[in-house]
Amino acid sequence: MTRLGRRAESHLSFRSNWLRAAVLGANDGIVSTSSLVLGVAASGASSGTILTAGAAALVAGAGSMAAGEYISVSSQRDTEEADLHLETHELEDDPQRELSELTAIYEARGLEPALAAEVAAALTRDDALQAHARDELGLAESRRVRPLQAAGASALAFSAGAVPALLAIAIPSAGTRIITCVLVTLISLVALGYLGARLGGAQPLRAVVRVVVWGALAMAATAAIGAVV
Repeated sequence: MTRLGRRAESHLSFRSNWLRAAVLGANDGIVSTSSLVLGVAASGASSGTILTAGAAALVAGAGSMAAGEYISVSSQRDTEEADLHLETHELEDDPQRELSELTAIYEARGLEPALAAEVAAALTRDDALQAHARDELGLAESRRVRPLQAAGASALAFSAGAVPALLAIAIPSAGTRIITCVLVTLISLVALGYLGARLGGAQPLRAVVRVVVWGALAMAATAAIGAVV
């Protein structure tokens, strides 16, 4: 058995629906919560005030991320459904024209005309709408957006990202809480960049640098504003 035969291919783009929402939610949870508590801490507020502000940010942020993801992804889903509805009517009104359209798509991808016609006819007999959704509209079932999945992934990831910042600002003494929160946040951003890249099959170093740099800039800006206030 060859090496190619032993090793099964593993494509990861099917994760894009929930992975995008999860990475966005976790990044927002880490950066926004740590930035907020750092800003409040830099203003000289008491521990109780800092913790209350951070807890409120966690709850409000998770809810906001879930609602935002659900609404935005639902809008995208509505567009997909509208395209599929239109395609269904076109298949009912003029099936021959749609068959010719599908054949032309396969010819454009490199198949000989006779083979393209044969493939288009076979796929149309099997499931015409699915064939057009996948090859004409680019709406393969595994790539369809899922609003509830995106909302849940974003809310859970936001909460998971916010918790380390809250613990880092609440547990240490007043003299060390800011530096502790900064270090914990940077470590969390490194972990997020690495994990997101690994789950998506991308280059970890580039993702880590991107997440850490932008997160650090956001924290620095918020802490500076808090200190001025």
